This record gives sequence, C-alpha cells and structure tokens, in this order.
Amino acid sequence: MGFLNVSKLTLRAVRFYLHPLSASRSWLSTKASWMGGRNLLLMGLPGAGKTTVGRIVAQRLGLPVIDVDDDVLEATWKMPVSEKLAAVGGERFLEEEGQALCNLTASGCVVSLTGSNPLHPAAMQHVKESGLVVYLDADIEDIMQRLSRMKVNRIVGQKVGVPMRDNLQYRKQFYERWLDVRVFCGREDTVEDVAEKVLKAVARYQTHASETYVSTRSVEPSNQKTYFSDVVIEGLAPDGGLYVPEHGFPEISAGEWLRLADMSYPERAAVLLEKCVHPSDVSPSDLRTMIFKAYGSNFSSEAVAPVKHLVHNQYVQELFHGPTASFKDLALQLMPQLFSYCLPPMCNYLILVATSGDTGSAVLSGFSRLGAADRRRTGVLVFFPEEGVSEIQKLQMTSYSEGNARAVGVLSDFDFCQRALKRMFGESGLSGHLAVEYGTVLSTANSINWARLLPQVVYHSSAYLDLCKDGVVTFGKPVDVCIPTGNFGNAMSAVYAKKMGIPIRKVICASNHNRIISDFINTGEYNLRGRLLTPSCSPAIDILKSSNLERFIYHLSDGDGRLVRELFARLDTKQHFRLPDALLGRMQEEVMADWCSEDECLAAIQSVHRRTGYVMDTHTAVAKAVADRLQDGSCPVVLCSTAHYGKFAPAVLKALQIPGIPEDPVEQLKKLGSVASGPEAHRDMMTCMKESSRRRHTVCQAEYGVLVEEVEGMIRESFLKVL
Repeated sequence: MGFLNVSKLTLRAVRFYLHPLSASRSWLSTKASWMGGRNLLLMGLPGAGKTTVGRIVAQRLGLPVIDVDDDVLEATWKMPVSEKLAAVGGERFLEEEGQALCNLTASGCVVSLTGSNPLHPAAMQHVKESGLVVYLDADIEDIMQRLSRMKVNRIVGQKVGVPMRDNLQYRKQFYERWLDVRVFCGREDTVEDVAEKVLKAVARYQTHASETYVSTRSVEPSNQKTYFSDVVIEGLAPDGGLYVPEHGFPEISAGEWLRLADMSYPERAAVLLEKCVHPSDVSPSDLRTMIFKAYGSNFSSEAVAPVKHLVHNQYVQELFHGPTASFKDLALQLMPQLFSYCLPPMCNYLILVATSGDTGSAVLSGFSRLGAADRRRTGVLVFFPEEGVSEIQKLQMTSYSEGNARAVGVLSDFDFCQRALKRMFGESGLSGHLAVEYGTVLSTANSINWARLLPQVVYHSSAYLDLCKDGVVTFGKPVDVCIPTGNFGNAMSAVYAKKMGIPIRKVICASNHNRIISDFINTGEYNLRGRLLTPSCSPAIDILKSSNLERFIYHLSDGDGRLVRELFARLDTKQHFRLPDALLGRMQEEVMADWCSEDECLAAIQSVHRRTGYVMDTHTAVAKAVADRLQDGSCPVVLCSTAHYGKFAPAVLKALQIPGIPEDPVEQLKKLGSVASGPEAHRDMMTCMKESSRRRHTVCQAEYGVLVEEVEGMIRESFLKVL
C-alpha cells in the first residue's frame, strides 16, 4: 500500500517510451537487451516516491510502467484502494492485496509496488521471480514530512496508538528481506535524484565487470577479471602485489552522509560496504546479515567504536570493545564470514597469519565463530614473534588450541614472520604441492587481504559522523586523524575513507622508536640497510617492512603498477628505495608523520590519567604524543585507540608509577581497573585470562623451512582425515 487518499495517474497516462539516449547515458542499454523480459520492481516505504520515480525511470528506459495501486488493485477490485481498506479492514486488506499481486503476469515493465506489498511473502516471492527488486531506502524524516504535507496520518497495518514513525521503522525489516539492489536516498533527495540513482544502481547490478580488482604491481591490463569474491580468497595477488579496486572507491553525497550520521554503527557499515561490494559477489541481504552478526553482542559497547572527548580538541575513538580488545576485531569479526561465503566448493583452505600481537587472537576469534561446516574446511595458523608480544597477547592467542586453529611462536621478529608468509604465497611449487597432495589452498587474513582492510574504512567514517552527531563539527568541516601505525593498514583505510567523502584534512602517522613510517613520509626514503628492529612497549607497531605502503604508493602514483613493482623489487634486493620527488610532495599533502620515544609514550599515559582519570594503552599514547607535537589545533583530531590498556598492563602500570606490579596477568588487570575512571575493564579479556592456564605452545626457530613444515603439519592434522 502506498499512502492513502492521494490520487495517482493511471497506467495509460504514465506509459512512456524512451527517446534516443544521449552519449552521456551510454551505460544504459536498450529495452530489449537491458531487460530481457524481466521487470524492474520499485519497493519502498509509503511516501518514498515509488510512483513518480517509476514514471521517470520507465521513460528513460523506454519501458511500460505499472503502478500496483492503480493498475492492479483498483483494476481487480473495481473500486478505489481507500474504499477497499474501509470495507475490509487492515488485516484482511493485506491478504487481498497480496492475492491480487500474485495474479500479476507482466514482463519487461517498471513496476511500482505498494508500501505494504513486502509484508505478504507469497506475493513478493511471485514478483521477485519476475525481475529485479530495487529498494528505495528513503529517510524516514523526509517521508514523515511528505506524508504530513499530503495530510496522511495513517498507513495500512498501523495499529491504534502506534506512532507513524515507529510503524515505518518496523516495516523496513520486510524490505531488507526482499531487496536485490538498495538505492540509498540522501536527506532531501528529489525524485529526480532518486530516479538517477535507480538507473545507476541497476546499471551497476548489470555490469559486474565494472568492479574488478588489480594488483598494485600490475603492468598491463589482464584479460582475466578479478572480483571481490576472488580477492577475499586469494589474499595476495599472484605477482606478489596487493589487490586494490581497479576503478577506485564510490563517492558518497553530503545528503547521504548526513543521513548516515543518525544511524547505528552496523547500519552505517551495511550502507557503506554495500557500495563497495558488488551484489553479484555478496547479496545486500546476506551482507547485512553478516554485518549485524559481526557487530552484535560480541562487542561490549553498543556504539561498537565510540568517540569520546579526551582533552582540548582531541577525541579518542575506542576501537577495542570487540572480543579480543583490539581494533583488529572491527575487521576480523566480519572478514571470516565473507571468506566462508566466497569459498568455492571442493577445497580446504588454510589461513596463514603473521602477527605483531593483536591480529592473531582477532583472527582466531573471528574464524572460531563460523558454523561447523565452514570450520571443517578452514584452518587458521598464526605465527607470532615469541618475544615480541605482550604476555596477555600471547595468552589470548594460545588459548585457541582446539579444532583447526593454533598459534606458533617464532624466535624472531614480526618482519621475519611476514616475509616468510609472503614467500610461501609466492612459491608456485609449494602451493601446487599443497593443492595436489592435500586439496588445500593457502590464504591470508593479514591486512594485505582486501577483505581485512575494507571494513576499517567504516570506523574512520563513523568517527567523523559521531562528531557531526554530537555537534563538534558540521558536515564538511575538516578533522585530522592520528593513527599509531606500523604496517600502514589502519592509515590506508583512513585515506580510503577520505576518498569516499569524509573530510579528513591530514592522516597523522605515529611511530615508536622504530619509526620506519615516519622517516619515509618525511624524507621519501625507505631504508632498511643496517636497520634493526628494537622491541618497544608498543609492540603492535614494531614493524620495519610495511606491507600496505604498496597500496598508498599505488594511490599516490595514480595506479602506476610498474613504479610500484620497481620500488618494491629494489627494496627486496637493495633494502632501499627513494620515492620520486613529485610523489613525495603528493604524499606530504595527505599525510604527516612523527615518532616518540619510550619515555614520551609512558609520560603521555601518565599525563592524561593525572588530568582526566582516563587510561590509554601504549599505542594510543604514541598517537597522543605525536598529535601533541604535530597537530596545530585548528580543527579536532581523532586519536585511534587501537587496543585496550589491559593488553599492555605492565607498561601501563609502569607509566602510572604504581609500585609492586603483580606477575599474574589477572592481578595486573585488576590493579589497573582500580585506578582507571575509564575505560572500564574489558570483560572478554578478563574471562580469557581467568580461564587460560599457562598452556604450552609450539615455538620454532626462525628458519623458512621450519615454518613450511609447520604449515604442512597443520594441514595433515586438520584436513587429511576428510580426504
């Protein structure tokens, strides 16, 4: 049902045929080739503009238009819809409306459904089989204003005493169930705006080949198309490069961003990721289901990634409310679901992960939440530097020891672990042997995997929207983002959020004393010659070889894969490269960087706690120290708080100058919790520590062959029994 007491044009009055298409509309096809006899079905709330949008779209496509109210219901009942409703009542009306729609046999038409059609499952199943269901996802506040102007104060199915707004919100669940394509309407979009979005959305749906991925090292166009579902599974490109969208990111209008500001984190994620993941790879309804599962009760904060004021113009985005208390959960509660969804049949997959601490437990947690059938086909093997992670991080990782998942300590640093894994992916002989001998394919969940990086774009966008919602900035005013970074994935996702339309002025990269990123950004020189990794109290950024820089240089060079290939080949052979001066200038327009010492890091923790009672972890403190030095105060700055302070309890207790630091991790967490006014103790981390004994775990030498043996042994243990 649309809205009541509003007359509509009849089918004869609104049936138009297409005028010749202009060259600018060449992405639209002709009626015959475009539809192939299928219908285009417009679905949405009462007042969403389905009838008028349907007329415009039909005219542009040269197709007949059918309005269900006028051309199906009134033609069937021989009376106005409003009279039918008055005669039979709301409940009976929905049933008779559904029966009438089940008799629709049109093809090759633009069909404007009623607002209540989606409430009848049989009718919607019938029409869905005839074509493509496009959901006009309009802003409820806009709808309320339209209905008010039209003097509509009640819609079909609305119970007495239930506000119109609540009833409209209730209906949306039914639309989510049936959509093939979502058209996200910005605040105050006109019907012409919406019609244009419908045409573009349908064109996108038809042209899967327009959303392909290329390697950062690709030199010539490939005849073989690589899609989202491919890059999720492959992880690393065959040439050793990282996958990026061939045609960049979608841009989002100010009206759409403003509407997103009033939404929850999962709703924001659903809209943003739908725009980045083609429906042929993952359907919108399935993607939404995964997102709401990823960011549900497993996060201790309802806001998922809340933004809180710290001091002056500084705000902190708490990215540690997931099950393993680090920002990695924001990606790795979703990525395993995407991975299992895209898995081809008949193969087993072993996910290899190199971690500097947080990724390991986050991957193990995310994959442990898959269904039993997917877990039987998917193993997870994590390599971490045995002496390069905190004790609590180690306990978290080694607590996962059941099924096809485990963590192995390596007597080296993170860079060795990451380098060894990239070598495994690059050796066709090894991958061929594993595939033939065991029916197993290797993949990765590190941030080199596009499905790991993409969800991180959401929380950078969400931080800005929260500042808008709280009145800190009006949309369009810039903010800076300061990120503790080692592998550059978190910083790269902020760059991508900016490309989608979030007004980030500068991405500030914060390093500890290992400072490879800050040196590179300030000089354009990436120099590993004679450089040794020195352990720090912020171990997650103890990294010298930053994988995601490939994506950043590819972005800066406008997709010059040849340059990226040459630079990183030089890094492999000569341990050094220098960015061309023109690209150095472009880089410094987008990012700033600096580093802080161990003493400065600990002093930042103490200073903030003394002034506010708030306790930061060591990585957030690195961001704070660098932001204090670089940020000019002319706009707000968001500090990415990448981990809960409890993960690095001994260092934080030292910073707070608390005497008598306990050796037991549980007691360390309790002592920290007693002095912190915020954030509160992390429930899942406390549970993990209490339940974890000092489990023995495998520790191996830093030899490539030894790691390969661990991989093959894991495969034999996990999958040999099912072959």
